[in-house]
Amino acid sequence: MQNIRVSHAELLGSEPVGALLIKYSIPSIIGMLVGALYNLVDRIFVGHGVGALGLAGIAVTTPVTMIMIAASMLIGIGANALFSIRLGEGRRDQVEKIMGNAFVLLLVLPTCIALICAFFLDDILRVMGASEAVLPYARDYLGILLFGLVFQTAGPGFNHFIRSDGHPRTSMFTQLIGAVLNTILDPIFIFVFHWGVAGAAWATVISQIISFTWVFLYFNSSRTNLRFRRVNMRLEPAIVRGILFIGFAPFAIQAAASLLNLVLNRTLVAHGGDIAVSAMGVVLSVLNLLIMPLLGINMGSQPIIGFNYGAKRYDRVIKTYRLSAIAGTMFITVGFLLVQLFPGFFIRLFNSDNADLIELGSFALRTCSLLLPVVAFQISSSNFFQSIGKPVQGSILSLSRQVLVLIPLIMILPNFFGLHGIFFAFPLADAVATTLAFFLVTAEVRSLRNGMGTADASLSSPRK
Repeated sequence: MQNIRVSHAELLGSEPVGALLIKYSIPSIIGMLVGALYNLVDRIFVGHGVGALGLAGIAVTTPVTMIMIAASMLIGIGANALFSIRLGEGRRDQVEKIMGNAFVLLLVLPTCIALICAFFLDDILRVMGASEAVLPYARDYLGILLFGLVFQTAGPGFNHFIRSDGHPRTSMFTQLIGAVLNTILDPIFIFVFHWGVAGAAWATVISQIISFTWVFLYFNSSRTNLRFRRVNMRLEPAIVRGILFIGFAPFAIQAAASLLNLVLNRTLVAHGGDIAVSAMGVVLSVLNLLIMPLLGINMGSQPIIGFNYGAKRYDRVIKTYRLSAIAGTMFITVGFLLVQLFPGFFIRLFNSDNADLIELGSFALRTCSLLLPVVAFQISSSNFFQSIGKPVQGSILSLSRQVLVLIPLIMILPNFFGLHGIFFAFPLADAVATTLAFFLVTAEVRSLRNGMGTADASLSSPRK
Protein backbone atom coordinates (compact mmCIF):
# COMPACT_ATOMS: atom_id res chain seq x y z
CA MET A 1 0.00 0.00 0.00
CA GLN A 2 3.02 2.35 0.21
CA ASN A 3 2.95 2.99 -3.54
CA ILE A 4 -0.79 3.36 -3.96
CA ARG A 5 -1.64 5.91 -6.63
CA VAL A 6 1.55 7.96 -6.07
CA SER A 7 1.37 9.57 -9.52
CA HIS A 8 -2.26 10.49 -8.86
CA ALA A 9 -1.28 12.13 -5.55
CA GLU A 10 1.51 14.08 -7.24
CA LEU A 11 -0.96 15.42 -9.81
CA LEU A 12 -3.33 16.66 -7.07
CA GLY A 13 -0.48 18.68 -5.62
CA SER A 14 1.18 19.95 -8.81
CA GLU A 15 -1.15 20.03 -11.83
CA PRO A 16 -2.82 23.44 -12.51
CA VAL A 17 -5.91 23.79 -10.34
CA GLY A 18 -8.15 24.81 -13.23
CA ALA A 19 -7.22 21.73 -15.26
CA LEU A 20 -7.72 19.47 -12.23
CA LEU A 21 -11.11 20.99 -11.48
CA ILE A 22 -12.26 20.40 -15.05
CA LYS A 23 -10.90 16.84 -15.01
CA TYR A 24 -12.71 15.94 -11.81
CA SER A 25 -15.82 18.09 -12.05
CA ILE A 26 -17.12 17.31 -15.53
CA PRO A 27 -17.54 13.57 -14.85
CA SER A 28 -18.97 14.42 -11.42
CA ILE A 29 -21.46 16.89 -12.93
CA ILE A 30 -22.59 14.31 -15.48
CA GLY A 31 -22.77 11.68 -12.76
CA MET A 32 -24.84 13.89 -10.46
CA LEU A 33 -27.22 14.86 -13.28
CA VAL A 34 -27.57 11.21 -14.18
CA GLY A 35 -28.19 10.34 -10.53
CA ALA A 36 -30.92 12.96 -10.35
CA LEU A 37 -32.64 11.26 -13.26
CA TYR A 38 -33.72 8.41 -10.93
CA ASN A 39 -36.11 10.72 -9.11
CA LEU A 40 -36.94 12.85 -12.12
CA VAL A 41 -37.72 9.97 -14.47
CA ASP A 42 -39.82 8.18 -11.85
CA ARG A 43 -41.95 11.30 -11.37
CA ILE A 44 -42.28 12.06 -15.09
CA PHE A 45 -43.54 8.57 -15.95
CA VAL A 46 -45.72 8.33 -12.83
CA GLY A 47 -47.18 11.79 -13.56
CA HIS A 48 -48.23 10.73 -17.05
CA GLY A 49 -49.05 7.09 -16.27
CA VAL A 50 -50.72 7.39 -12.86
CA GLY A 51 -51.59 11.07 -12.36
CA ALA A 52 -51.42 13.75 -9.67
CA LEU A 53 -52.10 11.31 -6.79
CA GLY A 54 -49.17 9.16 -7.91
CA LEU A 55 -46.94 12.25 -7.92
CA ALA A 56 -48.15 13.10 -4.42
CA GLY A 57 -47.44 9.52 -3.32
CA ILE A 58 -43.81 9.80 -4.40
CA ALA A 59 -43.53 13.33 -2.95
CA VAL A 60 -44.54 12.27 0.57
CA THR A 61 -41.83 9.57 0.57
CA THR A 62 -39.13 12.17 -0.08
CA PRO A 63 -38.13 12.61 3.61
CA VAL A 64 -37.27 8.90 3.85
CA THR A 65 -35.43 8.78 0.52
CA MET A 66 -33.42 11.81 1.66
CA ILE A 67 -32.45 9.99 4.84
CA MET A 68 -31.20 7.16 2.58
CA ILE A 69 -29.07 9.67 0.68
CA ALA A 70 -27.92 11.22 3.96
CA ALA A 71 -26.66 7.86 5.21
CA SER A 72 -24.71 7.38 1.99
CA MET A 73 -23.20 10.86 2.21
CA LEU A 74 -22.37 10.55 5.91
CA ILE A 75 -20.16 7.52 5.27
CA GLY A 76 -19.19 7.90 1.61
CA ILE A 77 -18.24 11.58 1.56
CA GLY A 78 -16.83 11.51 5.09
CA ALA A 79 -14.58 8.54 4.29
CA ASN A 80 -13.63 10.01 0.92
CA ALA A 81 -12.59 13.34 2.47
CA LEU A 82 -10.57 11.51 5.12
CA PHE A 83 -9.02 9.41 2.33
CA SER A 84 -7.89 12.54 0.44
CA ILE A 85 -6.51 14.28 3.54
CA ARG A 86 -4.51 11.20 4.58
CA LEU A 87 -3.20 10.85 1.04
CA GLY A 88 -2.06 14.49 1.12
CA GLU A 89 -0.34 13.85 4.47
CA GLY A 90 1.47 10.88 2.94
CA ARG A 91 -0.25 8.37 5.28
CA ARG A 92 -1.14 5.84 2.59
CA ASP A 93 -1.21 2.95 5.06
CA GLN A 94 -4.54 4.34 6.30
CA VAL A 95 -6.32 4.34 2.93
CA GLU A 96 -7.60 0.76 2.79
CA LYS A 97 -8.47 0.81 6.49
CA ILE A 98 -10.71 3.81 5.81
CA MET A 99 -12.35 1.94 2.93
CA GLY A 100 -12.88 -1.22 4.98
CA ASN A 101 -14.47 0.65 7.86
CA ALA A 102 -16.67 2.57 5.43
CA PHE A 103 -17.79 -0.70 3.82
CA VAL A 104 -19.06 -2.09 7.13
CA LEU A 105 -20.81 1.16 8.04
CA LEU A 106 -22.50 1.34 4.61
CA LEU A 107 -23.96 -2.12 5.17
CA VAL A 108 -25.08 -1.73 8.77
CA LEU A 109 -26.60 1.77 8.73
CA PRO A 110 -29.04 1.35 5.79
CA THR A 111 -30.09 -2.08 7.06
CA CYS A 112 -31.14 -0.52 10.37
CA ILE A 113 -33.01 2.28 8.58
CA ALA A 114 -34.82 -0.20 6.30
CA LEU A 115 -35.96 -2.39 9.21
CA ILE A 116 -37.30 0.57 11.20
CA CYS A 117 -39.18 1.94 8.19
CA ALA A 118 -40.62 -1.47 7.25
CA PHE A 119 -42.09 -2.04 10.71
CA PHE A 120 -43.71 1.40 10.92
CA LEU A 121 -44.32 2.12 7.24
CA ASP A 122 -47.92 3.43 7.31
CA ASP A 123 -47.36 5.43 10.49
CA ILE A 124 -44.26 7.05 9.01
CA LEU A 125 -46.07 7.92 5.78
CA ARG A 126 -48.97 9.51 7.64
CA VAL A 127 -46.56 11.60 9.71
CA MET A 128 -44.95 12.74 6.45
CA GLY A 129 -48.26 14.08 5.20
CA ALA A 130 -49.87 11.20 3.27
CA SER A 131 -53.64 11.55 3.12
CA GLU A 132 -55.84 8.46 2.90
CA ALA A 133 -56.10 9.00 -0.87
CA VAL A 134 -52.32 9.23 -1.29
CA LEU A 135 -51.31 6.55 1.23
CA PRO A 136 -51.67 3.48 -1.08
CA TYR A 137 -49.40 5.06 -3.71
CA ALA A 138 -46.79 6.07 -1.13
CA ARG A 139 -46.89 2.62 0.49
CA ASP A 140 -46.34 0.84 -2.82
CA TYR A 141 -43.42 3.07 -3.75
CA LEU A 142 -41.49 3.24 -0.47
CA GLY A 143 -42.21 -0.34 0.59
CA ILE A 144 -40.38 -1.63 -2.50
CA LEU A 145 -37.50 0.86 -2.25
CA LEU A 146 -36.67 -0.49 1.20
CA PHE A 147 -35.77 -3.88 -0.31
CA GLY A 148 -32.83 -2.33 -2.14
CA LEU A 149 -31.79 0.23 0.45
CA VAL A 150 -28.34 -1.27 1.06
CA PHE A 151 -27.52 -1.11 -2.66
CA GLN A 152 -28.96 2.41 -2.99
CA THR A 153 -26.71 3.59 -0.15
CA ALA A 154 -23.50 1.61 -0.67
CA GLY A 155 -23.24 2.17 -4.43
CA PRO A 156 -23.15 5.99 -4.32
CA GLY A 157 -21.08 5.83 -1.12
CA PHE A 158 -18.23 3.96 -2.80
CA ASN A 159 -18.48 5.93 -6.01
CA HIS A 160 -16.66 8.72 -4.17
CA PHE A 161 -13.62 6.44 -3.71
CA ILE A 162 -13.48 5.67 -7.43
CA ARG A 163 -13.29 9.40 -8.14
CA SER A 164 -10.60 10.07 -5.54
CA ASP A 165 -8.66 7.04 -6.79
CA GLY A 166 -8.09 8.98 -10.01
CA HIS A 167 -10.95 7.60 -12.15
CA PRO A 168 -13.70 10.26 -12.22
CA ARG A 169 -14.94 8.97 -15.59
CA THR A 170 -15.43 5.47 -14.21
CA SER A 171 -17.35 6.99 -11.30
CA MET A 172 -19.55 8.78 -13.80
CA PHE A 173 -20.23 5.63 -15.82
CA THR A 174 -21.29 3.63 -12.76
CA GLN A 175 -24.01 6.21 -12.17
CA LEU A 176 -24.84 6.41 -15.87
CA ILE A 177 -25.46 2.67 -16.15
CA GLY A 178 -28.06 2.68 -13.38
CA ALA A 179 -29.85 5.83 -14.54
CA VAL A 180 -30.10 4.67 -18.17
CA LEU A 181 -31.44 1.30 -17.06
CA ASN A 182 -33.98 3.03 -14.79
CA THR A 183 -35.13 5.18 -17.71
CA ILE A 184 -35.63 2.06 -19.83
CA LEU A 185 -37.42 0.03 -17.15
CA ASP A 186 -39.77 2.79 -15.95
CA PRO A 187 -42.00 2.97 -19.06
CA ILE A 188 -41.95 -0.83 -19.42
CA PHE A 189 -43.09 -1.45 -15.85
CA ILE A 190 -45.60 1.44 -15.78
CA PHE A 191 -47.13 1.43 -19.28
CA VAL A 192 -46.58 -2.17 -20.45
CA PHE A 193 -46.95 -4.14 -17.21
CA HIS A 194 -49.28 -1.52 -15.62
CA TRP A 195 -47.53 -1.71 -12.24
CA GLY A 196 -48.09 2.00 -11.47
CA VAL A 197 -45.86 3.56 -8.80
CA ALA A 198 -44.69 0.06 -7.82
CA GLY A 199 -43.22 -0.26 -11.30
CA ALA A 200 -41.23 2.95 -10.81
CA ALA A 201 -39.92 1.63 -7.49
CA TRP A 202 -38.86 -1.72 -8.96
CA ALA A 203 -37.11 0.04 -11.83
CA THR A 204 -35.13 2.10 -9.32
CA VAL A 205 -34.17 -0.87 -7.14
CA ILE A 206 -33.05 -3.08 -10.03
CA SER A 207 -31.06 -0.24 -11.58
CA GLN A 208 -29.25 0.57 -8.36
CA ILE A 209 -28.37 -3.07 -7.73
CA ILE A 210 -26.70 -3.16 -11.15
CA SER A 211 -24.90 0.12 -10.42
CA PHE A 212 -23.66 -1.20 -7.05
CA THR A 213 -22.38 -4.38 -8.71
CA TRP A 214 -20.37 -2.28 -11.17
CA VAL A 215 -18.84 -0.26 -8.32
CA PHE A 216 -17.92 -3.39 -6.39
CA LEU A 217 -16.27 -4.99 -9.42
CA TYR A 218 -14.05 -1.93 -9.85
CA PHE A 219 -12.33 -2.67 -6.54
CA ASN A 220 -11.54 -6.19 -7.72
CA SER A 221 -10.10 -5.08 -11.07
CA SER A 222 -6.61 -4.31 -12.36
CA ARG A 223 -7.48 -0.60 -12.62
CA THR A 224 -6.77 0.03 -8.95
CA ASN A 225 -4.51 -1.15 -6.13
CA LEU A 226 -7.33 -0.62 -3.65
CA ARG A 227 -9.02 -3.74 -2.31
CA PHE A 228 -11.69 -4.61 0.22
CA ARG A 229 -9.74 -6.76 2.68
CA ARG A 230 -11.31 -8.51 5.64
CA VAL A 231 -8.55 -7.36 7.96
CA ASN A 232 -9.49 -3.72 7.26
CA MET A 233 -13.16 -4.30 8.08
CA ARG A 234 -12.59 -4.33 11.82
CA LEU A 235 -14.07 -1.05 12.97
CA GLU A 236 -11.42 1.22 14.47
CA PRO A 237 -12.87 3.95 16.71
CA ALA A 238 -10.42 6.61 15.50
CA ILE A 239 -11.28 5.98 11.83
CA VAL A 240 -15.02 5.76 12.48
CA ARG A 241 -14.91 9.03 14.42
CA GLY A 242 -12.98 10.69 11.60
CA ILE A 243 -15.46 9.48 8.97
CA LEU A 244 -18.51 10.54 10.97
CA PHE A 245 -16.98 13.86 11.99
CA ILE A 246 -16.09 14.94 8.46
CA GLY A 247 -19.22 13.38 6.91
CA PHE A 248 -21.53 15.13 9.32
CA ALA A 249 -21.82 18.30 7.19
CA PRO A 250 -23.26 16.61 4.07
CA PHE A 251 -25.30 14.33 6.32
CA ALA A 252 -26.70 17.38 8.08
CA ILE A 253 -27.65 18.88 4.73
CA GLN A 254 -29.65 15.82 3.71
CA ALA A 255 -31.10 15.12 7.16
CA ALA A 256 -32.20 18.74 7.36
CA ALA A 257 -33.67 18.43 3.87
CA SER A 258 -35.59 15.37 5.06
CA LEU A 259 -36.98 17.27 8.06
CA LEU A 260 -37.73 20.20 5.78
CA ASN A 261 -39.72 17.99 3.41
CA LEU A 262 -41.67 16.49 6.29
CA VAL A 263 -42.68 19.93 7.57
CA LEU A 264 -43.25 21.14 4.01
CA ASN A 265 -45.57 18.26 3.09
CA ARG A 266 -47.68 18.67 6.21
CA THR A 267 -47.93 22.45 5.71
CA LEU A 268 -48.80 22.02 2.02
CA VAL A 269 -51.59 19.57 2.88
CA ALA A 270 -52.98 22.00 5.48
CA HIS A 271 -52.98 25.03 3.15
CA GLY A 272 -53.36 23.53 -0.33
CA GLY A 273 -54.30 19.87 -0.17
CA ASP A 274 -52.91 16.99 -2.25
CA ILE A 275 -52.57 19.13 -5.38
CA ALA A 276 -50.15 21.44 -3.53
CA VAL A 277 -48.06 18.41 -2.48
CA SER A 278 -47.97 17.22 -6.10
CA ALA A 279 -46.99 20.67 -7.41
CA MET A 280 -44.25 21.17 -4.84
CA GLY A 281 -42.93 17.68 -5.49
CA VAL A 282 -42.47 18.63 -9.14
CA VAL A 283 -40.88 21.97 -8.23
CA LEU A 284 -38.36 20.35 -5.90
CA SER A 285 -37.48 17.77 -8.58
CA VAL A 286 -36.73 20.56 -11.05
CA LEU A 287 -34.70 22.58 -8.53
CA ASN A 288 -32.84 19.43 -7.50
CA LEU A 289 -31.87 18.84 -11.12
CA LEU A 290 -30.61 22.42 -11.46
CA ILE A 291 -28.50 22.11 -8.31
CA MET A 292 -26.85 18.85 -9.41
CA PRO A 293 -24.12 20.62 -11.45
CA LEU A 294 -23.18 22.55 -8.29
CA LEU A 295 -22.85 19.32 -6.32
CA GLY A 296 -20.84 17.78 -9.16
CA ILE A 297 -18.42 20.72 -9.21
CA ASN A 298 -17.98 20.51 -5.46
CA MET A 299 -17.50 16.74 -5.52
CA GLY A 300 -14.82 17.32 -8.15
CA SER A 301 -13.13 19.97 -6.01
CA GLN A 302 -13.24 17.92 -2.81
CA PRO A 303 -10.21 15.64 -3.40
CA ILE A 304 -8.19 18.63 -4.70
CA ILE A 305 -8.99 20.77 -1.66
CA GLY A 306 -8.56 17.88 0.77
CA PHE A 307 -5.20 16.75 -0.61
CA ASN A 308 -3.70 20.23 -0.78
CA TYR A 309 -4.99 21.12 2.67
CA GLY A 310 -3.31 18.00 4.02
CA ALA A 311 -0.13 18.97 2.14
CA LYS A 312 -0.40 22.56 3.49
CA ARG A 313 -0.68 24.03 -0.02
CA TYR A 314 -3.19 26.63 1.11
CA ASP A 315 -2.83 28.76 -2.02
CA ARG A 316 -4.17 25.84 -4.09
CA VAL A 317 -6.94 25.25 -1.54
CA ILE A 318 -8.18 28.85 -1.85
CA LYS A 319 -7.88 28.87 -5.63
CA THR A 320 -9.85 25.63 -5.98
CA TYR A 321 -12.60 26.94 -3.73
CA ARG A 322 -12.82 30.22 -5.64
CA LEU A 323 -12.96 28.54 -9.05
CA SER A 324 -15.61 26.05 -7.91
CA ALA A 325 -17.80 28.88 -6.56
CA ILE A 326 -17.48 30.88 -9.78
CA ALA A 327 -18.19 27.87 -12.01
CA GLY A 328 -21.17 26.89 -9.86
CA THR A 329 -22.63 30.39 -10.06
CA MET A 330 -22.36 30.33 -13.85
CA PHE A 331 -24.17 26.99 -14.09
CA ILE A 332 -26.96 27.85 -11.70
CA THR A 333 -27.57 31.26 -13.30
CA VAL A 334 -28.39 29.54 -16.58
CA GLY A 335 -30.88 27.32 -14.76
CA PHE A 336 -32.34 30.33 -12.98
CA LEU A 337 -33.03 32.09 -16.29
CA LEU A 338 -34.67 29.00 -17.77
CA VAL A 339 -37.12 28.43 -14.91
CA GLN A 340 -37.99 32.12 -14.70
CA LEU A 341 -38.70 32.38 -18.42
CA PHE A 342 -40.31 28.98 -19.05
CA PRO A 343 -41.76 27.60 -15.77
CA GLY A 344 -44.76 26.00 -17.47
CA PHE A 345 -42.52 23.93 -19.72
CA PHE A 346 -40.87 22.24 -16.74
CA ILE A 347 -44.17 21.51 -14.98
CA ARG A 348 -45.73 20.02 -18.15
CA LEU A 349 -42.86 17.52 -18.35
CA PHE A 350 -44.49 15.77 -15.39
CA ASN A 351 -48.16 16.20 -16.23
CA SER A 352 -49.73 18.05 -19.16
CA ASP A 353 -53.42 17.39 -18.35
CA ASN A 354 -54.01 18.91 -14.92
CA ALA A 355 -54.44 22.68 -15.37
CA ASP A 356 -54.45 23.36 -11.61
CA LEU A 357 -51.15 21.50 -11.20
CA ILE A 358 -49.54 23.44 -14.06
CA GLU A 359 -50.72 26.84 -12.82
CA LEU A 360 -49.75 26.30 -9.19
CA GLY A 361 -46.49 24.57 -10.07
CA SER A 362 -45.41 27.38 -12.41
CA PHE A 363 -45.97 30.05 -9.77
CA ALA A 364 -44.19 27.98 -7.10
CA LEU A 365 -41.21 27.29 -9.35
CA ARG A 366 -40.68 30.95 -10.18
CA THR A 367 -41.08 32.07 -6.56
CA CYS A 368 -38.90 29.41 -4.92
CA SER A 369 -36.04 30.08 -7.37
CA LEU A 370 -35.94 33.88 -7.02
CA LEU A 371 -32.46 33.85 -5.39
CA LEU A 372 -31.21 30.63 -6.98
CA PRO A 373 -27.90 32.13 -8.28
CA VAL A 374 -26.56 32.73 -4.76
CA VAL A 375 -27.05 29.07 -3.82
CA ALA A 376 -23.80 28.20 -5.62
CA PHE A 377 -21.76 30.28 -3.16
CA GLN A 378 -23.56 28.73 -0.23
CA ILE A 379 -23.02 25.12 -1.37
CA SER A 380 -19.38 25.75 -2.34
CA SER A 381 -18.72 27.25 1.09
CA SER A 382 -20.23 24.28 2.91
CA ASN A 383 -18.20 21.87 0.77
CA PHE A 384 -15.06 23.94 1.40
CA PHE A 385 -15.30 23.47 5.16
CA GLN A 386 -16.12 19.79 4.81
CA SER A 387 -13.14 19.22 2.49
CA ILE A 388 -10.64 20.71 4.95
CA GLY A 389 -11.98 18.63 7.83
CA LYS A 390 -14.07 21.37 9.48
CA PRO A 391 -17.64 20.05 9.27
CA VAL A 392 -18.96 22.22 12.10
CA GLN A 393 -18.86 25.35 9.95
CA GLY A 394 -20.22 23.41 6.97
CA SER A 395 -23.08 22.10 9.07
CA ILE A 396 -23.87 25.57 10.39
CA LEU A 397 -24.17 26.86 6.83
CA SER A 398 -26.46 24.03 5.79
CA LEU A 399 -28.61 24.06 8.90
CA SER A 400 -28.97 27.85 8.84
CA ARG A 401 -30.91 27.60 5.60
CA GLN A 402 -32.91 24.41 5.98
CA VAL A 403 -33.59 24.27 9.71
CA LEU A 404 -32.88 27.51 11.51
CA VAL A 405 -34.44 29.75 8.85
CA LEU A 406 -36.48 27.89 6.24
CA ILE A 407 -38.53 25.61 8.49
CA PRO A 408 -39.68 28.45 10.81
CA LEU A 409 -40.56 30.56 7.77
CA ILE A 410 -42.59 27.70 6.26
CA MET A 411 -44.51 27.38 9.50
CA ILE A 412 -45.03 31.12 10.07
CA LEU A 413 -45.56 32.78 6.68
CA PRO A 414 -48.63 30.73 5.60
CA ASN A 415 -50.48 32.12 8.60
CA PHE A 416 -50.25 35.57 6.98
CA PHE A 417 -49.95 34.86 3.24
CA GLY A 418 -51.58 31.44 2.87
CA LEU A 419 -50.09 28.89 0.47
CA HIS A 420 -47.94 31.51 -1.28
CA GLY A 421 -46.12 32.17 2.00
CA ILE A 422 -44.58 28.70 1.73
CA PHE A 423 -43.05 29.53 -1.64
CA PHE A 424 -41.63 32.91 -0.56
CA ALA A 425 -39.89 31.25 2.39
CA PHE A 426 -37.28 29.74 0.03
CA PRO A 427 -35.67 32.95 -1.35
CA LEU A 428 -35.73 34.55 2.11
CA ALA A 429 -33.82 31.58 3.56
CA ASP A 430 -31.31 31.73 0.69
CA ALA A 431 -30.57 35.39 1.49
CA VAL A 432 -29.88 34.69 5.17
CA ALA A 433 -27.73 31.60 4.53
CA THR A 434 -25.62 33.34 1.89
CA THR A 435 -24.91 36.26 4.21
CA LEU A 436 -23.73 33.88 6.94
CA ALA A 437 -21.58 31.94 4.44
CA PHE A 438 -19.82 35.16 3.42
CA PHE A 439 -18.69 35.92 6.99
CA LEU A 440 -17.56 32.37 7.80
CA VAL A 441 -15.62 31.88 4.56
CA THR A 442 -13.98 35.30 4.78
CA ALA A 443 -12.62 34.47 8.23
CA GLU A 444 -11.37 31.02 7.16
CA VAL A 445 -9.68 32.27 3.98
CA ARG A 446 -7.95 35.01 5.98
CA SER A 447 -6.68 32.35 8.38
CA LEU A 448 -5.36 30.21 5.53
CA ARG A 449 -3.59 33.20 3.96
CA ASN A 450 -1.92 33.95 7.29
CA GLY A 451 -0.73 30.35 7.44
CA MET A 452 0.82 30.33 3.97
CA GLY A 453 4.19 31.62 5.10
CA THR A 454 4.54 28.96 7.77
CA ALA A 455 3.37 26.24 5.40
CA ASP A 456 5.83 27.32 2.70
CA ALA A 457 8.68 27.24 5.21
CA SER A 458 7.77 23.73 6.35
CA LEU A 459 7.52 22.51 2.76
CA SER A 460 10.98 23.84 1.96
CA SER A 461 12.49 21.94 4.93
CA PRO A 462 13.44 18.28 4.48
CA ARG A 463 10.92 15.81 5.85
CA LYS A 464 12.02 13.94 8.92
